[in-house]
Amino acid sequence: QVQLVESGGGLVQAGGSLRLSCTASGRSFSSYGMGWFRQAPGKEREFVAGINWRGGSTYYADSAKGRFTISRDNAKNTVSLQMNSLKPEDTAVYYCAADRTIPGPVIRPRPSLYWGQGTQVTVSS
Repeated sequence: QVQLVESGGGLVQAGGSLRLSCTASGRSFSSYGMGWFRQAPGKEREFVAGINWRGGSTYYADSAKGRFTISRDNAKNTVSLQMNSLKPEDTAVYYCAADRTIPGPVIRPRPSLYWGQGTQVTVSS
């Protein structure tokens, strides 16, 4: 069982920045593929960014490229999402996801994923 706890969400004006963090339980975090997803009201959950087990391979949704940066610190069991130049359309609940079975970037939902409880990001215009 993997437990994920997100933090860092909040209310920010358009053009501002937020840094989300996700802390994972377990001693094997360094072998997990990780990712961030988001879900806006009335919409399906969508991929935002993914990172492989060592942090050397990252993948971004087109909407995140150039504005968001995913990173991880295996010593601290954390994965982070630095979000800059935020837009109102970035408003959503952001979820951290972990895959114990596949060490590559998590880029789509699948049954093997573990999910956090989510953290709300609201961007005002």
